[in-house]
Amino acid sequence: MTAPAERHSPTPDHESIRRLRACAQALAGGACEASAVTVVRRVFAIQAQDATAADLGIRVRGRDITAQAIRTAYEKERSIVRNWYMRGTLHTIPSDDARWVLQLLSPRILAATSRRYQQLGLGDDLRQRADHLIRRALAAHGPLTRAELTERLTTLGIPPDGQAPFYLIRHAALTGILCHGPQHAGEGTYVLLDDWLPSTGRFRWEGDDALAKLARRYLAAHAPATLEDFAAWSGLPITWARRAWKMLAESGVITEYGALTMLAGRVKELPRSSDTPDVRMLPAYDNYLIGYRTREASVPALHQARVWPGGGLIRPTVIADGLAIATWTRGPGSRSIQVDAFEPVPPQIEQGIDMEKEAVVGFLRPTT
Repeated sequence: MTAPAERHSPTPDHESIRRLRACAQALAGGACEASAVTVVRRVFAIQAQDATAADLGIRVRGRDITAQAIRTAYEKERSIVRNWYMRGTLHTIPSDDARWVLQLLSPRILAATSRRYQQLGLGDDLRQRADHLIRRALAAHGPLTRAELTERLTTLGIPPDGQAPFYLIRHAALTGILCHGPQHAGEGTYVLLDDWLPSTGRFRWEGDDALAKLARRYLAAHAPATLEDFAAWSGLPITWARRAWKMLAESGVITEYGALTMLAGRVKELPRSSDTPDVRMLPAYDNYLIGYRTREASVPALHQARVWPGGGLIRPTVIADGLAIATWTRGPGSRSIQVDAFEPVPPQIEQGIDMEKEAVVGFLRPTT
């Protein structure tokens, strides 16, 4: 017989949920990781539509991690990689997980994009020819920037100034041809996935094993959460999320936490509150804010529109013990930080904000 999921009956309040989530994300309770790769392994995926925001997302979860150390992890160690994964958006994930996650997610993303391909006139034959051209160009001349790949795609009759080049480059990524590579003069490039991260043979996990593994990794980094949260984060159908939860329950590795779910044993790790609030400055589009279907545990309802003003924007946010208390913006040249607090903050939090402002400015300062 299979073991049922553990049960933990008390209904958790928002503070308990918030503290557990923030600590799981290395954002509260003094939790910090020592390197870029350990940050990414802990949280599994860093939102990375904006490369600088992704770097700041790693910084805020680490201890004295520099921008150069993050570049080293990407380009020399190649222990982390940036590409299109959850929901078809750019994320940074551990390189060891790149292939099995892509195999699990990409068929759904490609299917969901089929209508857009047709709208852009990118039929099956043209996409295959573009994949072949991109593979040959990167093999002979890579790494290449988006502009350089776009120039080559024009030989297939692709207009350079529309969305078609982006969709063809992303298609090559989703079919396992390319991934993001090193920066050249501050600009991102693409490389062949098999050159950049040589394959070790079969995938680490496949099929339902991969689905269960992704759900378990999600819970390790985001719980307490629901299967609906997992579906929203991953972009997978709710039926898949239910199947993942069932497999985890039958394995005895999850426990109920009120109406939410956690990995078994994690409830006992509820962090104690501290007299000194743990203040962190999150970048735009941070996982902590968008890794769930709803946001009431982390952002007060009265101030949610200041974090999510509309148009798909999610502003950089200051949190204290996991609770959003302000938004922030960078000044000209990233030499200053402007904080817009939701309410007056006490001196202890003000001191934490000042320390974080100094750390962010130092992180963004160009190296000579």
